[in-house]
Amino acid sequence: MSKFKTLSLTVGAFVAGALITLQLPAFAEKDARAGLPIEDLRTFAEVYSAIKQGYVEPVDDKKMIANAISGLLSNLDPHSAYLDADSFKDLQVGTQGEFGGLGIEVGMEDGLVKVVSPIEDTPAYRAGVKAGDLIFKLDDTPVKGLSLSDAVKKMRGKPKTAIRLSILRKGESKPLEITLVREVIKVQSVKSKIVEPGYAWVRITQFQEATVPDLAKHLSNVYKEGDLKGLVLDLRNDPGGLLHGAIGVSAAFLPPDTKVVSTDGRTPDAKQEFLARPRDYLRGTREDPLRNLPVGVKKVPMVVLVNGGSASASEIVAGALQDHKRAAIVGTQTFGKGSVQSVLPLPNNTAIKLTTARYYTPEGRSIQAKGITPDIVVEESPNGSSAARVREADLERHLEDKREAAKDESKPAPAKPAGKQDKEESDEMPARLEYASQNDYQFQQALNILKGLQIMQGK
Repeated sequence: MSKFKTLSLTVGAFVAGALITLQLPAFAEKDARAGLPIEDLRTFAEVYSAIKQGYVEPVDDKKMIANAISGLLSNLDPHSAYLDADSFKDLQVGTQGEFGGLGIEVGMEDGLVKVVSPIEDTPAYRAGVKAGDLIFKLDDTPVKGLSLSDAVKKMRGKPKTAIRLSILRKGESKPLEITLVREVIKVQSVKSKIVEPGYAWVRITQFQEATVPDLAKHLSNVYKEGDLKGLVLDLRNDPGGLLHGAIGVSAAFLPPDTKVVSTDGRTPDAKQEFLARPRDYLRGTREDPLRNLPVGVKKVPMVVLVNGGSASASEIVAGALQDHKRAAIVGTQTFGKGSVQSVLPLPNNTAIKLTTARYYTPEGRSIQAKGITPDIVVEESPNGSSAARVREADLERHLEDKREAAKDESKPAPAKPAGKQDKEESDEMPARLEYASQNDYQFQQALNILKGLQIMQGK
């Protein structure tokens, strides 16, 4: 099995796949027993000096130090990383839902750029780039030998400029060449529609700064056509995003002050509980966007759709609604990204993204490297699929759960299969699938389940 390293990079953004808190944690309490390893630092200084004096070409001091910092972080876990000035700017811009690029979340496998997921309504998505594609050449530049950051920088560029991707795709006998035109990517965080009288579909594509107020607007709009009998919350292929967004989305459907998620780490700031209350999901002192939600939102029968691309913030929402029996979780096993990254700004407009805590569902279940098990398993199609998806547990140096998470009583009940399944699990969506359409098998099954829930609740 090839090793897959991911930096949770989106081309043009540094936010996909990470549960991020854009705050500077307090690390005032230092471990008094931890002193500086003087001998090891001397060894580092000797290596630094040897490179400085004897390497075949001159190496800039700033570059050497940045590389050293990057190495320190990248060897911790798949989600800790050094952000240079460009990457830090991309992170800040990306959480606002707008950035420049092609619209693909990428990682690296065997020296090639691997597509984790194309983002909806972007050049890559429209051109048919698929999850699992391996990019081996960018224009005329081979990817082998490039770092993931360097490859991402080459894919960035001014809007309306073109780049040619040479791709290896499973099942294709020849390499594919796809030319994409860069554009400013504007990710629409929330989408919704009435799919039939009394039934609504709400999709969250990514958890951003505006996700909670956008969700409130969409819920109000679908209720303008009358009370709902059922609601599908679609979190498939949602790679996550901001922690407060996940808390706010959960709060929209849960009673006030209900526990949503807890975090546990080494510092006091990392040991917290977050509830369905404004102070835990608002940024600043602005008005609570959930204050005037339609009354029916709290009680409408719900199905939450998830798959292997549902990660991080998506898993917080699914776990909270599952633990509180507020919704039926339907689909396939989620990604298993159960850690929190804090962004610590550094001089010269750089920063580090450091894993500081693990998060747990209201009942204390760890999601790290496990994911959320659906209440009802529904594959992509009636016959399942042969494609498999990389998950957190497949990533090199992924974190394990430090708590005694093997408690049998904390494990969810075995999922009940719905429809035929292949032996090899899959949840990869077909290219350009129209969500909530007649061809969306998982959604159609979710609707059928919802109608059953509505009948049961009526009785």
